[in-house]
Amino acid sequence: MPRVLVVGSGGREHALARALARSPQQPEVLATPGGPGMARDGFEGLGISVGNLNGIVAAAKERRVDLVVVGPEAPLVEGLVDMLGEAGIRAFGPTAAAARIEGSKAYAKQLMRDVGVPTASYMVFRSREECLAQISCASYPAVLKADVLAAGKGVIICQTEIEARAAVDVFFSERRFGITTVVLEEFLHGEELSLFALCDGAHAVPMTPAQDYKRIFDADRGPNTGGMGSYSPVPGIDDDLVRDITATVHQPIVDELRSRGTPFHGVLYAGLMLTPTGAKVLEFNARFGDPETQAILPRLRSDALDLLDRSARFSGLADASIDWTGDWAVTVVLASRGYPESSSSGDVIEGLDAAEAMGAEVTHAGTAEEDGQVVTAGGRVLNVTALGTSPAEARERAYAAAREIRFEGMQMRTDIAARAVERVGA
Repeated sequence: MPRVLVVGSGGREHALARALARSPQQPEVLATPGGPGMARDGFEGLGISVGNLNGIVAAAKERRVDLVVVGPEAPLVEGLVDMLGEAGIRAFGPTAAAARIEGSKAYAKQLMRDVGVPTASYMVFRSREECLAQISCASYPAVLKADVLAAGKGVIICQTEIEARAAVDVFFSERRFGITTVVLEEFLHGEELSLFALCDGAHAVPMTPAQDYKRIFDADRGPNTGGMGSYSPVPGIDDDLVRDITATVHQPIVDELRSRGTPFHGVLYAGLMLTPTGAKVLEFNARFGDPETQAILPRLRSDALDLLDRSARFSGLADASIDWTGDWAVTVVLASRGYPESSSSGDVIEGLDAAEAMGAEVTHAGTAEEDGQVVTAGGRVLNVTALGTSPAEARERAYAAAREIRFEGMQMRTDIAARAVERVGA
């Protein structure tokens, strides 16, 4: 029986653990640090934080883990996969050098420019003065991004030069995201799409597409978040288009990184804008997206453990294919009071059993256990995913289950997958 260690404690990692547990290889699935949701499913939590890289490596050695699956971006950028490799432990995820594609927006933009991957035009600024000198020449709306990991919140969309000047102060004066350079990008018009590809250092094999919702409120209003919901598949995005996007977006990056001696293993996430002139990359991530993973993995028919293990081996995906159910999946995120500006913790969560009894898959993103009760731990708290034969059915089931859950100040968008229902119908 193979033994797998999932690094992380959020909804994405909970979904990964469940997908791995469904493997016909019947693996023993461990998690670190783990959390109440994983514990409810019977996954042993090791309690080692994602920032304790030495501790994770030591635990993987002690428990004789066959594969480590790294969920969050920070330990990837900090070199956890490198450390595991030096210890002789196979890992799903890129090395620090390859993960730089997420760790630095400026590096990713230059990489795309080098290999001809379509993306928005951009400029990079290293000081407040340099940035202020240029923004008067920018076209608006415009996008300013911190050149660091910022948990999906380091992006400010500016409608006017006045807003851009205020954003410059956020980055350079307040240093809300630490000491960082800033990327100014052209604002792209169109529809967003998330497309993951499993990579083995040589090949990029596309997964099923998804669409997520970044803004906190309905109708895409309010500040950006880490994601308030998602659905899969996406109307109008057929297999041929997925293959075309992978060939023009993912594969050139994989080829270039291999040629530079930093082959990319793991999952390469492309956040795309479908513009009138074709798909353009908004951002690359070096790991599974959240909450798209929660909508994608319940539709996976293939052996997740086999696919992730193949990705960790050079050219292991050469003859791989990925099979999906014909179902639709809709994921609704339940967030804490005040998110994303602030975050409430310690609020008792009720209705988890009732939601799961309705057939929904409830993954824990930010929960804790106090006095035998599951409570909020801030940020995005829970993900509620349901399947259906149509987007309307999946959406109805997801929201019905989500309404069974209650905690003080709970926030939930009510328009997740509404556009898919409009396009496809009931």
